[in-house]
Amino acid sequence: MGRPKQFDPEVAVEQAMQVFWRQGYGATTPQCLVDTLGIGKGSLYNAFGGKRQLFDLALRRYLDLQNATVRQLLDDSGPVRERLRQALHFLAETDLADPDRRGCLAMNSAVEFGRSDESVATLVQGMLDRIEDAFRALLEEGQRAGEISRDRDAKDLASLLLSTVVGLRVMARVETGPERLLRAIDTTVDLL
Repeated sequence: MGRPKQFDPEVAVEQAMQVFWRQGYGATTPQCLVDTLGIGKGSLYNAFGGKRQLFDLALRRYLDLQNATVRQLLDDSGPVRERLRQALHFLAETDLADPDRRGCLAMNSAVEFGRSDESVATLVQGMLDRIEDAFRALLEEGQRAGEISRDRDAKDLASLLLSTVVGLRVMARVETGPERLLRAIDTTVDLL
């Protein structure tokens, strides 16, 4: 009979997500993970298969959380432009408030792995697609309500918003204050 697990795997994935988010995949050693999680190397490999498998679980968890956050922000009530502005402000302010300035784990992973890792690229691309689809749906709602001009395709505008979000999340890693980010947000939303 095997020994019972001495840790909660869900908590371990959350803790691992924080480590990968702070340090990146390459700089995170298995020893760092076992030290942070408070488990032995055997438990790491038995429960998760190894560092890479744990990273995949942590990245998926992060992507699910980000998708839920964006959906919640955009599904709020009120004028479409203000919902967009508030959602973008929230993301920028959250990134700027992080003392470690970790940015976005998905974007960090996309930069670290590039297209060299098809699994990571596919996961990140899926998140980007979901966010762009959420923006498109909101923009179409605004177009139907007459809040957003129908002169431009909602899908094209959603791509612009997605690019803005990605840029903001990267810029927030080095910005000293919110001014430039908030100007970019306000200008982008005003252009819709």
